Order: sequence, then structure tokens, then C-alpha cells
Amino acid sequence: MRIVAEHLSYTYNADTLFATAALKDVSLTVEEGEFFGIIGHTGSGKSTFVQHLNGLIRVPSSMKRYKKKKPKKGQALPPQTVLTVGEYDLTDKKTNFRELRKHVGMVFQYPEYQLFAETVKEDVAFGLKNFSEKKPTNEEITEAVRAALEVVGLNYNEIAKKSPFELSGGQKRRVAIAGVIVTRPEILVLDEPAAGLDPVGKREIMELLHKLHKEWCKTVIIVSHDMDEISENCTRAAVFSEGSVRYVLPPHELFQKREELRALGLDIPLTARLCEKLEQAGVKLDCDFTIDDFVAKLSALKEGKA
Repeated sequence: MRIVAEHLSYTYNADTLFATAALKDVSLTVEEGEFFGIIGHTGSGKSTFVQHLNGLIRVPSSMKRYKKKKPKKGQALPPQTVLTVGEYDLTDKKTNFRELRKHVGMVFQYPEYQLFAETVKEDVAFGLKNFSEKKPTNEEITEAVRAALEVVGLNYNEIAKKSPFELSGGQKRRVAIAGVIVTRPEILVLDEPAAGLDPVGKREIMELLHKLHKEWCKTVIIVSHDMDEISENCTRAAVFSEGSVRYVLPPHELFQKREELRALGLDIPLTARLCEKLEQAGVKLDCDFTIDDFVAKLSALKEGKA
């Protein structure tokens, strides 16, 4: 499923004194199969954008009471908003948003705090029961929950009947992710998936996301402020600032724009900072800003091969 947004704008508390423009004429395409990153400061619009992708925030034209506004005399028509996710037109009132949410899974920051059911099985099964057009049988629920738990590295027989609140923090986060992927979404969106984790936990959660990308969800989108996370994992990344998209580039191109990113108040990966220090010392190291490539190029340089 390909995501296409054109001229997407959104204002919180529109038509009030507290109106705040969160998105301003955003145009962005995410291709099917990407491991896509979205970066930006708090308030940059990145979370507002991803919440549009499964209709948690609706485009005004998709609302039942929406009536198209006529431009005032002498004013030009505003550009038409386009927002499609695969075959779903998210600007259309007739779109089946319930069905859409089966295909676009959303994992919020600290998802373990959103667990609520008495057992792990009931928690994971919740989305399956609510987003399925046809009511699943008990056998179908059990098999779907079993598969979702196992793909995130948990043993169904050991934890299915446990309270989610008895689990460790890492297990809770995996259960929360299982509850989103149980519908087998084609697109998985995660807001700060490694937030609050130590280095080992971060590595494990990113390894899990790559496993899901390979075996379970065709497209993965992560919202992150961690530039090392973006450089190590993403095929492309979009930079949001003040509601607009400033750049959409592969990490190895994006993090060459060191001064531009700093002007936006953003950091750069450790490898990019090290490359910068080497340049200042008169050594040019051409790498893609992943740790493996940086170490390989630096080793080759030391051996006189680069």
C-alpha cells in the first residue's frame, strides 16, 4: 500500500482563538515496502501527520457533515487535498475507516501503558475483534493471537492467560505491539518505538521491527528524535518543522546537511559528527552514516585502502 499526501493541512481548534496550525500544505509519499523515518521537534507536526494515516485524525472533507466551502469573490480555489493509503481515499466520506484501520496499525509512544484487559490474550485479541468485518471464531482468535505473540518473541502457552500487568516492561511492550499487528496490517506506524529503553532494549526492539518488516508488515514507519536510530534503520526519512516537510531523503544524503539540520534545532548521528571531526582534521570519510559502514571505511582508511 502506497501512501500519498498532497497539500495536507490541519489546524487544531480551528475557528477559535486557540487555533494552531499543525500541518501546513504537506506533500509526502511513502512507497510500499519502505522502512521510513519521520523526524522533528515536539510540535513539528510529525505525530499529527501519522495520525491521519488511519483516520485517527480525519481530513475535514471525509466528515459526514462537511460542506465544501465556496471561495470568496476574487479569491482562487485552494489546492485540492489528496490523502490516499493504497486504495483508500481518506478525503472521501464513503471510505470505510474501520476496514482501513485493519491495514494500518498504529503503536503509540510507551504502548505498554495502554494495556487494559485482564489477560494477555484478551488484550491482543481486542483489535482483531473490533476491526474484523466478520466476527472471528474462538479458534481464529486463538490462532491469530498465538501467531502475533510468537512473532514478537513471546510464548503463547506461557503468557496468554497471565495479566499483562504481571509482565516485565519489555514483555509488556511486545504484547502491546502484538495487539496492533494481530490484524496483519500492511503498514505499521510506531511513535518513538524505543523510547525509555536502555541500549540493549533499543537494539532488541529495532531487530524486532526489522523482523516484522520482513515477515509481517510490508511497510514500517517510525517517528523518532533519535538520529542514530534513523541512520541505522531507515530507507528514507522526512524532516518536519513547524508543520511543513523540509526534506525527504535517504539517511546518507540527509545527514550530509549538517548545518541545515542544526539550523532547525535537530541533531545528527554520532557517525556524522565523527565524520565532521575527521573533515576538520583534513580527512574525508565517505560513508552512509551507519556504524558498520563507518567502521569499515575507517579501517580501510587506516590500512591505506581508501
